[in-house]
Amino acid sequence: MEQQQQAARAGARVLVVDDDPTVAEIVSGYLDRAGYVVDRAGDGPDALARAAAHRPDLVVLDLMLPGMDGLEVCRRMRGQGPVPVIMLTARGDEDDRILGLEVGADDYVTKPFSPRELVLRVESVLRRTRPAPSPAGVLRAAGLSVDPAARRAHKNGTELALTIREFDLLAFFLRNPGRAFAREELMHEVWGWDFGDLSTVTVHVRRLRGKVEDDPARPRLIQTVWGVGYRFDASAAPVTGED
Repeated sequence: MEQQQQAARAGARVLVVDDDPTVAEIVSGYLDRAGYVVDRAGDGPDALARAAAHRPDLVVLDLMLPGMDGLEVCRRMRGQGPVPVIMLTARGDEDDRILGLEVGADDYVTKPFSPRELVLRVESVLRRTRPAPSPAGVLRAAGLSVDPAARRAHKNGTELALTIREFDLLAFFLRNPGRAFAREELMHEVWGWDFGDLSTVTVHVRRLRGKVEDDPARPRLIQTVWGVGYRFDASAAPVTGED
């Protein structure tokens, strides 16, 4: 585990965006001591300028920023290319968390939080952007192909723009076709979380369906198994129903 953590930190640049100087200083200090190169920004425009000047490997982004909020900052950063984002929110409101995930955040942490926990979340996200080559090679099913080593996915030859969580979820489904998984299992098996809000799984499934299904309103590949969770059907048999 320690080797994995060192590999995740090696040379990684993290941009911390928070208008609270105390929070920004504490988070930056913990990340710096963990071995990361840390940039700081106090608002949205500054964050976008710093990201453009030195593309970060990951962004820790406060949702409640003055002027341009974290959701808009996330959208604009993602518009310039893929970058992992961990969203910070001062509220425990589920809507805030879901909004962050909907615009492409890979994880979220609710204030107040443990800085050590945040560092672990950063390490977890970065590990998934720098995986070891998969012995299984390229995964293929139902017109989809996933290359875990290259972190690239295609549908009928067209590359898919997936977030880290979406990519990991799709790869997991392709490795385990035909089996129904509960949301708790997906949270643990795909992202290594032993606890958390199950609605995050629902959001990621909905977003992934929007990118891999011909008709996301009538999903054929990622099927809902009522009372259980989800199942990937490599034969793409028609089904009815949504979340």
